[in-house]
Amino acid sequence: MTGTVWRRTPQAAAAVGTGVLLLGLGLLVGRADVALLGAAPLVSALWPRRPVEPGKGTVVAVEPTADTTAPGALTALLRLDPPPGAELVHARVAAPGHRPTGMVLAASTRELPLTLSTVRTGPQRTFHVDARGYGVAGTTAEDPVSVTAPDRLVLPTAMPLGRVPVPRRLRGLTGPHTSRRLGDGSELRDVHPFAPGDRLHRIDWRTTARRSPDLETLYVRRTYATAEATAVLVVDSRDDVGPDLRTWRGTGAQRVDEPTSLDLARHAAASVAAALVNAGDRVGVDDLGRRRRPLPPAAGRRHLRRVLHALALSSPRGTPQRRLRAPQVPGDAIVYLFSTVLDDEPVELVRAWRATGHPVVLVDTLPDVRGAREEHMRLAWRVTRAERDDRLRRMAAEGVPVVRWAGDARREAALRLEALVRADERHHRGGVGAR
Repeated sequence: MTGTVWRRTPQAAAAVGTGVLLLGLGLLVGRADVALLGAAPLVSALWPRRPVEPGKGTVVAVEPTADTTAPGALTALLRLDPPPGAELVHARVAAPGHRPTGMVLAASTRELPLTLSTVRTGPQRTFHVDARGYGVAGTTAEDPVSVTAPDRLVLPTAMPLGRVPVPRRLRGLTGPHTSRRLGDGSELRDVHPFAPGDRLHRIDWRTTARRSPDLETLYVRRTYATAEATAVLVVDSRDDVGPDLRTWRGTGAQRVDEPTSLDLARHAAASVAAALVNAGDRVGVDDLGRRRRPLPPAAGRRHLRRVLHALALSSPRGTPQRRLRAPQVPGDAIVYLFSTVLDDEPVELVRAWRATGHPVVLVDTLPDVRGAREEHMRLAWRVTRAERDDRLRRMAAEGVPVVRWAGDARREAALRLEALVRADERHHRGGVGAR
């Protein structure tokens, strides 16, 4: 950094005052030793010991160690390069939601690792560093240098899940599921006389020998074809609320060690997406809070990375406009809606999707709310909670599976999804299949 101004510090003024006092006292009482004691701070404070290169200041840089990362620990590298002639460098490192840390270092070029812990996902602000170099004996100091590290995009992690619901109506010419049409697969449909188009390796010689010993008719084993399922993950990013009711108005800072509703939605969507992609199914992403083109359904590990990136970018953008119609969903697709259900719009969307024949799984992402001390906030939460519980009961009464993804219930979400799959396999109804 060029053009830095070095100024005298209060320590220099204190040294001058102390030296003048001791020197005057020594002359007054006729004590040469006392006068000599006052000469030392005067010389150290008034002697022009500025840096060798005037105008040069401490160079400070904060570089992240990776562009994207997973929640847990965010790391960066702090580089300090003080100018020649500086004796000390005082640095103060701060991060949102963390206590600032100060350190005094000997003036030398060095690199320091920085680490902060967080459970939050999406765009995150990280480190802010204030540094200041000091001259000899701390009598001169440069103007403070402030550097802010670039924001980091924290990708959500996926929780291992077993089987998850998929639509019963499948599409595609291949995939992990057994469809209802003829084709190459592993599940036997029937044994049929050989016809044009049948493959020779499909001939069942035992059945042929039993039914047609003279080999006048050949019999082949016909199987069901395999197909893939399609799922659309719809994230309701209009709300991003935490456990503390005081932060719902947007005035208080949310803690970095407590996931918000949008963090839970990202984690739940990433877990469902990983389970589906690992099984060979197709997954797409849509965001209710942002008017942009949705991520179309696709399969593969590379597409899963795109899904995680799209989920990390889901965030509230001002006051969202009310949708006149539900987001378009590909035919024969299942919809996973991740929402806090704090208003009636998610209920209306679920009903619109079900009216067009799409099965829907509603994932409740509201965190466990702590009670507030203020009486008006407690009363407002009681009313809001009663309305929300009524919406969830109506959804469950209409046959919509509701999966809780917060607090202790998050650990049981995999069992809940597995139970939905088993119930559909047992009763063969509801429009939901199995992975």
